[in-house]
Amino acid sequence: MLQFSKRLASKGPRVTLITTTSISESAKAISSHSVNIETISDGSAESKPFDTTDAHFENFNMTVTQSLTKLIETQNNSNHPPNFLIYDSAMPWALDVARQLGLDGAPFFTQSGSVDAIYYHANRGTIKFPFEGPTASLPSMPPLGINDLPSFMSNTGSYPALYSIMLNQFSNFDQPNWIFYNTFYELEEEVC
Repeated sequence: MLQFSKRLASKGPRVTLITTTSISESAKAISSHSVNIETISDGSAESKPFDTTDAHFENFNMTVTQSLTKLIETQNNSNHPPNFLIYDSAMPWALDVARQLGLDGAPFFTQSGSVDAIYYHANRGTIKFPFEGPTASLPSMPPLGINDLPSFMSNTGSYPALYSIMLNQFSNFDQPNWIFYNTFYELEEEVC
């Protein structure tokens, strides 16, 4: 996300990279002169350990939503109010936050187009788990065997929270006006 932010800033707009408390120290170490860095709470410093991963992610979503809203409201009253929010695709609810505050927004997908195509089709029900046959066919991709998939997808019970996050990043895929991918079209033109 930092490299994307630097590239975007080189084109002229003022860019602020928003990071969370749990990774803020590493973000400070890689600071940039062209990108402003702001830190918001993700609940990691304030909360005790959670009983389940789902409870942790629920707290993360709630805390980041509140912190992001507060930051945008503060920035709206500054000399440089934001006018667009690019968010990690694993946080599709950030589009709702942006639009409630009068901004437009777009997800930034950081995995390859091929991997995201698998997640997209799993989210839409085009590919079913567990596999019913030896392979699955998806548009613009060769037949996929169980070993071609991310391991948590072949055994959906192994990491249920991760499975949910990866598939839910496409829950509002048809709503943003823009979508950003970290890929080269020439490498994955059939998929993208």
